[in-house]
Amino acid sequence: MKAAILTIGDEILIGQIVDTNSSFIAKSLDKIGIEVCEMQSIADDKQAILEAFARFQNRVDLVLITGGLGPTKDDITKHTFCDYFGDQLQRNVAVEQHVIDLFHVKLKLEATQVNKDQALVPSRCEILHNAFGTAPGMWMKKEQTVFVSMPGVPYEMKAIVINELVPKLVREYQRPYIIHQTILTYGQGESRIAERIEDWENNLPTFIKLAYLPSPGKVRLRLSARGTDKSVLENALKANIEQLNELIGEIIVGFEEEDTIEVVVGRLLQKQELTVATAESCTGGKISQLLTAVAGASAYFKGSIVCYATSVKETVLGIDAQLIQENGVVSAAVAVQMAERVRQLLKTDYAIATTGNAGPSLGDESVPLGTVFIAIASAQETVVEGFSFGQPREKVIDVAVNKSLELLQKEILKNLV
Repeated sequence: MKAAILTIGDEILIGQIVDTNSSFIAKSLDKIGIEVCEMQSIADDKQAILEAFARFQNRVDLVLITGGLGPTKDDITKHTFCDYFGDQLQRNVAVEQHVIDLFHVKLKLEATQVNKDQALVPSRCEILHNAFGTAPGMWMKKEQTVFVSMPGVPYEMKAIVINELVPKLVREYQRPYIIHQTILTYGQGESRIAERIEDWENNLPTFIKLAYLPSPGKVRLRLSARGTDKSVLENALKANIEQLNELIGEIIVGFEEEDTIEVVVGRLLQKQELTVATAESCTGGKISQLLTAVAGASAYFKGSIVCYATSVKETVLGIDAQLIQENGVVSAAVAVQMAERVRQLLKTDYAIATTGNAGPSLGDESVPLGTVFIAIASAQETVVEGFSFGQPREKVIDVAVNKSLELLQKEILKNLV
């Protein structure tokens, strides 16, 4: 079963907002064995929408559309639906009552006529209930293709997909199994990993495909198995991952799509009832941002001092001015003191410190661009490593953030032995 995703909105085409809806929909379809073969963004223009519908007609089984369902005149998807399907708008009593109740209960307001007119839908469509908004989802079929229109507001769209669309697709269509397993690795590049696992990759079953997904400081290895027997797929994935673990186990940190390094480290800290703090210079708070993005981070993350300026390192962290003068602010000695001082100040089990020159100019530093020192302090010891991450600036920061969390994980595991 093949699907296409169509996002409607001028705001996407001019870069005013980022299309996150397509990614969510694609993941949701993939989980139930529906292959997305194309994504497209088009303008709030009747002719553009009609042409897109016609292009997908009978080429795919399912077209999922988001956007253009608001109550204002620039939202034209419903009218275009009527034109394409030869239908007309008709007031849906149940949808109108939902709109009235939504305004009355949630907003303590009376719904205006414009709001109530969200209940005008093509007469032949099947309604997909929108529990969190006024624009319902609409399901219509023409020849061999089903078209489903949903609001562009992400939380409304997600609720419709989860509660209405996916259950309906599962009930009404037979689909193959598509199982993904993503292995997260840190510390080695894509080419080095490929060299180490070449023989293993060459001997994968034909129904399992491997994809390399590199990003600064980490590489995801995604195994995708497709077939009609779920148990066969699961067993084959398990066996091959065990073989992979024998080859590169020391750089594998997780086995789930959601297990980013910050999730893995957070889970490790929480399980051992440990705490961490950060003192960040060149990374500018991005380590603490990643850590606190994980639900439940308050159990182990105590806080951060973003000491970007040298004066803040001295006055807030208490870094010795003479140490800075003798070694330079981008140095192993300064990174060590930063980690130890923030650990003392915030009374944590571990602390991360970063100091570096991310670029693009040398500034007052004599060290090469891309030089970063990372220190991890604990009750047992403080370790520090220096790196040369090159350029550009964004790469240096991202790699430094990932490397910091990788080093923290290694220290925690080392101290557990």
